Amino acid sequence: MDKRLGIRLFWLVTGLLALGLGILGAVLPLLPTTPFLLVAAFAFARSSPRLAAWLEAHPQFGPLVANWRDHGAIGRRAKIAAMAVIVATPLVSLALGIPPWILAVQIVVLTLVSAFILSRPDGPGGGTAL
Repeated sequence: MDKRLGIRLFWLVTGLLALGLGILGAVLPLLPTTPFLLVAAFAFARSSPRLAAWLEAHPQFGPLVANWRDHGAIGRRAKIAAMAVIVATPLVSLALGIPPWILAVQIVVLTLVSAFILSRPDGPGGGTAL
């Protein structure tokens, strides 16, 4: 297989998996949507111009991708949803009796993720895209 074809195939599969997880995240409360869609947009830009254009034109997901691409921004609604999941995750882990060291690692990682998310601008018009 040609090396370029293998690389495009890798990015296509990565994009499709990320898109699938992003779509699941839109309906499942503890799975995020935004990061998976951003990975999908990144991967499709390297593998499939048609899928990249489709994602950017999508009425639900397109504004989120464009907000990130154009402004490095995460919309306010997406931030609120992300923070709700971030707060709920260690609470669910605690209720499930996860070992304390795993809970501690989880809290450290989620704190860093929270700092990044909250440091991003909302984007134009408050960035309502979710």
